[in-house]
Amino acid sequence: MLFGRVYYTTMPTPIYILFLTALIAGAVAFYVPKLNTGTYKLWLVFAGSYLFSITIIHIFPELFSQSLDPAKVGICVLIGFFLQQALEFLSSGVEHGHIHVHEKNHQHKESSAILVLVALCVHAFLEGGLLAHPRTVNHHHDSNTLLWGIVLHKAPEAFALMSVLLCEVKSRTRAVFFLFIFALASPLGLFLSDYLLANQWMTSQAFTILFAIVSGNFLHISTTIVFESSADHKFNARKMGVAVFATAIAIAAELFL
Repeated sequence: MLFGRVYYTTMPTPIYILFLTALIAGAVAFYVPKLNTGTYKLWLVFAGSYLFSITIIHIFPELFSQSLDPAKVGICVLIGFFLQQALEFLSSGVEHGHIHVHEKNHQHKESSAILVLVALCVHAFLEGGLLAHPRTVNHHHDSNTLLWGIVLHKAPEAFALMSVLLCEVKSRTRAVFFLFIFALASPLGLFLSDYLLANQWMTSQAFTILFAIVSGNFLHISTTIVFESSADHKFNARKMGVAVFATAIAIAAELFL
């Protein structure tokens, strides 16, 4: 069997969910000429808070319960954190849901769109690999909180990517092709990690290192989304309420589902 004894029955569904989420969210950008900025930012706050919460209550407990030296795990988390910072120099913050605004006298540069695409595909590939979740790492229970956290993050990410592509790429057909490539990145990461684990070409220790690096990515992205959502970091009751609500849902999903 292609995916091995443990993974074959559980892996295909997340692949379809990841692919369709990115494809559908990106396609919506074709049919939404004007986006309600306030509502969109609240969605980003919800997604960022949920992702931050599952990083703290789901990923970190699993990471630091492994046989690896906790200090080494912490170093890998820091590597992932700063790796994401480096990727943002190429992506212009699209993974945070930043929507590209077409300004006057704007010059179309397809090369810049390709750089954004490459950076996002690297990020998406790594987060997809995280969902392989072998039993040697995810020993508490088979929670789907991580999958839904990635889905909540991927939808505005794909929407923002398409907003960039529609501005920077002259051909709409090519823009859709680039979106299709992005939609494949996370499923490919999941497929490859799952295949390597099932065939014992990747050790549980190596996967734990990957787990730590991607959790550093998540920590950077989620905190940036939440802190960037308020101008000058002023208190906003609605955004605070949405953030607390997202955290409560993450906790409930982790404990009871």
